[in-house]
Amino acid sequence: MSVRHAGRYSRALAGTLRCYIAAVQVIVLTGISGSGKSVALAALEDLGFFCTDNLPSPLLPELVAHAQAHGLTRIAIAIDSRSGSDATDLGERIQALRQHAAEVRVIFLTASTPDLFARFSETRRRHPLNSPDVARALGLPEDQERALDECISLERELFAPLAELGIVIDTSGLKPQILRQWLKDMVRSLGNNVLLTFESFAFKHGVPDDADLVFDVRSLPNPHYDPVLKPQTGLDLPVAEFLASHDLVLAMVQDIERFIAKWLPEFMRDGRNYLTVAIGCTGGQHRSVYVAERLAERFRGETQVVTRHRQLSMGRIQPAATNPGRVGGTPS
Repeated sequence: MSVRHAGRYSRALAGTLRCYIAAVQVIVLTGISGSGKSVALAALEDLGFFCTDNLPSPLLPELVAHAQAHGLTRIAIAIDSRSGSDATDLGERIQALRQHAAEVRVIFLTASTPDLFARFSETRRRHPLNSPDVARALGLPEDQERALDECISLERELFAPLAELGIVIDTSGLKPQILRQWLKDMVRSLGNNVLLTFESFAFKHGVPDDADLVFDVRSLPNPHYDPVLKPQTGLDLPVAEFLASHDLVLAMVQDIERFIAKWLPEFMRDGRNYLTVAIGCTGGQHRSVYVAERLAERFRGETQVVTRHRQLSMGRIQPAATNPGRVGGTPS
């Protein structure tokens, strides 16, 4: 977009929205095809959002103005490659819209390539980039049939800039109901403060793509080797008591806490409205879960906090037969 064109667009947008600077929450849902945007949009609809799917990016300001004019205060809009939306153009429209709406959030969904392959195979749907209309809108050759891996790689490259505009959620391995719950927990926690998410994970399954900061707690004492504690998780009281009895664990939690406390204000001054802190151990069952919960307790009250435990949510870990007590484990 040229400077002259950008100026005309900004003035046109201001004219469109001048009368509608009401308190409105706008969520733009975007990301990689097959990453779960339909599931996410349904979750937002359950939360009372007015939802629109597959909207061409040039219509974004007009839709928001129309919704505001009719008294709607919560709007969710799914925009992705299906509508032929160019990432650069969409990013500029989102930035311009943020000057006129009370709150504009971007949620970018992604997933690993093997997960995307499996989902497209299950649904037997064609990738949007193989649609001639979509290809034409994105400036790609229309008569070229691309392999699925090429489509996924190309779409990642085209839409990478949008991931920098908002909250990234890696849906790899997640069941639809877990994604819905994660999204609902996150949206309920959105406010004027930075959204701080503590996410436990297993290194043996890979580092989550949505992590901004990653801390490795595999050096801590491992409850896995205690036959009583092995089937339990970091949410169970006996595991928490075991870990809390080790000075090394307390020192690790304090060091991570100090790091986040020191640098969180800098992230906020940089204009970030979210930060995802990933805590990893070998299996994502004991140590990472415990540390994530302790850190969430520390920052709860200072800012909006959400906890999520990737391996526990994915069902890769079976709960203990008996549960003598739980600590934490609920979204903040």
